[in-house]
Amino acid sequence: MTRSDQPQMLLALQVANGYGAQPGAWRMPGVDPSAYADMDVLVRYAQAAERGKIQLIFLADTPALDVDLEKEAPHFATDPLVVLTSMARGTERIGLVATSSTTLNEPYTIARQFKALDVASRGRAGWNAVPTSQPAAAANYGITLPPREEKYERVHEVVQIVQALWGSWGLDAWVRDVDSRRFADMTKIAPVNLQGRHVASAGPLPIPPSEQGQPVIFQAGGGAQGLEVAARYASGVYANPFTIEEGRSHREALRAAAARAGRDPDEVKLLAGFMPTVAASRRAALDRRQMLDESVELARRVQYLGAMIGLSLSAADLDEPLSAAQLSSARPSPADPRAPHALKIAREGWSIRDVLAHGVIDYHPVVPGTASDVADHMQEWFDAGACDGFSLAIDVYHDGIDTFVDEVVPLLQNRGLFHTDYDGSTLRDHMAIPAQYGRDPRLT
Repeated sequence: MTRSDQPQMLLALQVANGYGAQPGAWRMPGVDPSAYADMDVLVRYAQAAERGKIQLIFLADTPALDVDLEKEAPHFATDPLVVLTSMARGTERIGLVATSSTTLNEPYTIARQFKALDVASRGRAGWNAVPTSQPAAAANYGITLPPREEKYERVHEVVQIVQALWGSWGLDAWVRDVDSRRFADMTKIAPVNLQGRHVASAGPLPIPPSEQGQPVIFQAGGGAQGLEVAARYASGVYANPFTIEEGRSHREALRAAAARAGRDPDEVKLLAGFMPTVAASRRAALDRRQMLDESVELARRVQYLGAMIGLSLSAADLDEPLSAAQLSSARPSPADPRAPHALKIAREGWSIRDVLAHGVIDYHPVVPGTASDVADHMQEWFDAGACDGFSLAIDVYHDGIDTFVDEVVPLLQNRGLFHTDYDGSTLRDHMAIPAQYGRDPRLT
């Protein structure tokens, strides 16, 4: 069945440390243990995603060491912009999006780096504009984190100055007239001279427009302040709903806020985080995730699971299912949206080890199963209006990206849920969002 006249989902592929979304990915068979620092490996992942017509690569970033490197690979890339620039040279169509903190960076630096990436990639760059919440990251820049209200005041200032700088080189300012010895029309390249409470810039930015004009803005903040930033400036919003109801509520609130800001709600796309593990069967997928779990402290995960469902669980019982008495007294934590699903999986009779392998305590919904199982989950969420697409956190990049592209993508295409080719060459084309150069004139 096809439905080409209906909306189709957006897909973003999270590529972070070179290994995968699961801590044990770096130790899996076939994985290059040096992938963290090997740009050729990372470029191959981007090429695989482009082969599947995935709209964009996304690199989250927190500039701090937040894991014990004795046991685990880093969470983030060596440097997102270096990685994306490498990917830009090895791909032609896929979008390239990275986080850069509005708390730690000055607007001129952000504007320069991302517009340079946009020009180098011929209009495929995007910036995830978020404040920093990690004290260790702030310490690396020699500052302490300001209060939340102040951080979000600064976000608004940084985004507006960055956009003004992006538009400071006029669209038709680059003359390039060799005979008249005239490189550019300086009457169309103007300073911005913006001063806020927290940041400022004189400008202009000496970088011409790309094929899409300027980068696309993304957002991933939470709470009322994050919603306001997303509604005013973002075209893509990363979200972490655990249920269809939660996703639908977030998306509706986002669209309503965009309308209040004077924007078309269809310009703002919500991407729900999703962690698929694709295998020949559900059992095979669970076995794969158990191999990945070998590198983590399962005893702590067992305790965490117990807290989620109101039970005192022991790691000594990892390979046993919950007893009838335990299931009778179990209660999902009202403070944890993952808890009802965790209890549902436990009631299916799986061992505690298998319950954990279902990903019930992961930070995104997890589907371990066949390609059809994964496609069914994505279709259910998309058809229910819980998202405009998904941000995919693949368990192991080495073989997981190819498996998703070769097995899941064709199912989504056959169901009319996902495009069969790129409609254009820029990230704005892929996301079906309007052109913008400089600040949005609709916003005050």
